[in-house]
Amino acid sequence: MRWLGRDLSAKSFMLTSSLNRKILAKNYGIGGRMLTNLKRSIALSIFACCLISTSAPAHPGSGIGVDRIGQIFFLDTGSGLWKIDAKGGLTHLSPLRNHWMAVDPNSGFANARLPTDPAGDWVLTKVGADPTVLISTDFPLAIGQDGNLYYPPRRSGDLQILRTTPSGNTSTFATLPRTAAGAPLENIDGITVAPDGSIYYTNDNLICRINSRGQVTTVATVPALVGGPSIPGNDQHPYLRGLSVDAKGVMYVADAGDARVLKIAPDGKTTTLLQLPQGPWAPTAVALYRDDLYVLEFSHTASDNRVEWMPRIRKIKSDGTTSIIVTVDQMPGARPKAVSKVDGLGIRFLTYEFVNPFLDGALH
Repeated sequence: MRWLGRDLSAKSFMLTSSLNRKILAKNYGIGGRMLTNLKRSIALSIFACCLISTSAPAHPGSGIGVDRIGQIFFLDTGSGLWKIDAKGGLTHLSPLRNHWMAVDPNSGFANARLPTDPAGDWVLTKVGADPTVLISTDFPLAIGQDGNLYYPPRRSGDLQILRTTPSGNTSTFATLPRTAAGAPLENIDGITVAPDGSIYYTNDNLICRINSRGQVTTVATVPALVGGPSIPGNDQHPYLRGLSVDAKGVMYVADAGDARVLKIAPDGKTTTLLQLPQGPWAPTAVALYRDDLYVLEFSHTASDNRVEWMPRIRKIKSDGTTSIIVTVDQMPGARPKAVSKVDGLGIRFLTYEFVNPFLDGALH
């Protein structure tokens, strides 16, 4: 469950453990009444899960970015934030199992106070320095060429993109157009900043651009792929999510609904850079670095179990050749270990040994 945006799972640790109580108090400031409320929240959430048979559609994370020296940062919804350094080394940076992230190349927010939600429905968290990475529980976010943070927190009325400076000043950058039916947008599915400073975002089958004056235009409308693959847990075609834009205004976007990566020129010419076969794999985000494109892909399932969504990172070179550079098997502790046991009747069961991300040695 998510509690204060920290995605603390009752499956990954036992609150009754004195060691975990000490770790929660020391590292997360959770103790006393807060710990009691946390246990009560988990109990209520488990109870609610037993009562409610349907829930909002869940989806894997859509967070990947590359810094100036070619280090790749990505979010695994099942284990947290990871980094691939310029030599290919893999490091686990945070256990927060959020959905979106943005690289802050100048670490302008490293010592800044991040925006907060008075209602506690969403949380932004900063991780590391040089660069700092910002991760989000509930919506995509981006750092602009001006060093400011752009993000769309859900409020009543029309959806807006807010702009927050490292000094803490927040203003409305743009009010997003309503749907064709006249209803306010509920959310956007991806956001990025182009080299010219303009903001691009995805919403279902649309890519929209926001100029420096906050004016919004639709720059691409993507049709569904005829006879495309079926992705478990997703019946939306197309479903445009994470995107990147180069200096010429060429857009690269992950279509999670049709399991493909598209390249869309400013004149509308569309090229399919990657088409995955029948599910469960589908791309959820892309990141440009020089002439190469890095793609975050997940194996999708119809369930809301995050550890079942397996991540991998693909590299697409400028000549069109592709290769998988990281899989979940190379991410120590990212998934529970399967343990085969036999009961007294000789029946073999498969159980799981969950990794506690709060224990020493679980983070790399």
